[in-house]
Amino acid sequence: MAKLQAIIAICSTIPGYWATVCLIERVGRVKIQIMGFLFMAAGMFAIGGLYSRHDCSQLCNDRKMILGFKFLYGLTFFFSNFGPNTTTFIVPAELFPARFRSTCHGIAGAAGKIGALIGSVGFLGAFKSCYEKGHTQKIAMTAVLLIMGGISLVGAVVTHLFTPETAGRSLEENESEAENKGETKI
Repeated sequence: MAKLQAIIAICSTIPGYWATVCLIERVGRVKIQIMGFLFMAAGMFAIGGLYSRHDCSQLCNDRKMILGFKFLYGLTFFFSNFGPNTTTFIVPAELFPARFRSTCHGIAGAAGKIGALIGSVGFLGAFKSCYEKGHTQKIAMTAVLLIMGGISLVGAVVTHLFTPETAGRSLEENESEAENKGETKI
């Protein structure tokens, strides 16, 4: 099963990365990141909804359901790479002024890793908490998937509100615009 999950992940993440490479200048970093978050949320909500409506034995024995879950799983991975997984490396490198770029990019990267750690531990903790309170595995998994979808929606909103678009601009243009706004003064 782990090999199958790895194959599905590889078959969806690598195309997601290459889709970003091909489209990032035409579509823009912010739009790709928002779209990635929205499709990830849709995938999580769909998986959570399907999971909550069906008995586990039905899910494991129904070939169409298994293919549907694999498709949604792969789609979620595709849009994590054709979205926040790729753009979070590009945007900080383009936004921060040259004299602070490596430090700020490192801080942004560390914040992302801390968020991933919190998400991983939180996922497990939320699942165990629901399960230990007497809820079924189905309810616990559904709750965690819906929470993850909600977090993806929050990511889309935060990106929309706070991330400036850098597509079609040089690093020098980004830096001079930031200096004109007084954003780099310490």
